[in-house]
Amino acid sequence: MALPSLSTVLSVCILDNDGQRIWAKYYNDRFPTVAEQRTFEKKLYNKTHRSANEIILLDSVTVVYRSNIDLHFYVMGSMDENEIMLHGLLSSVYECVSRLVGKNAVEKKAVLECMDGLQLIVDESVDGGVILESDPDMLMQRLNFRQTEEISIGGMTDKTVMNALNKLSMMI
Repeated sequence: MALPSLSTVLSVCILDNDGQRIWAKYYNDRFPTVAEQRTFEKKLYNKTHRSANEIILLDSVTVVYRSNIDLHFYVMGSMDENEIMLHGLLSSVYECVSRLVGKNAVEKKAVLECMDGLQLIVDESVDGGVILESDPDMLMQRLNFRQTEEISIGGMTDKTVMNALNKLSMMI
């Protein structure tokens, strides 16, 4: 019998409708090279893109997933991991991404535009494979806090400078 472990997540990834990686983060050496990661992702996509299920066991990896319009969200853990915990993380990340894109649908273009927010959401959720937070409200609160910590340059924030440049370009 294996000893209990906090490390529950092997990977979080998002693939498009062609099975191409939009974003991925791996937390251990199960797939040490990018080539092995992409091979597994392609195999995973081929098994799941037409399926209505939410969970699959593939190559001794437990995968929970969710598809939406032109994206496929995946959270992977070892064969012995708790599927409910993995699904909770998946739901939380998806909910946060949905809030992040706002009125737009959760689709490839919208997710690509807010990639920095996605990275922060996953970083706040998982650290080294250990699930730290799976409450979407808390994650969004942390994300909003981090986004308001802007670097001040001469009394002006980056956002203020960008707004001024945008107004100038509109006046010209």
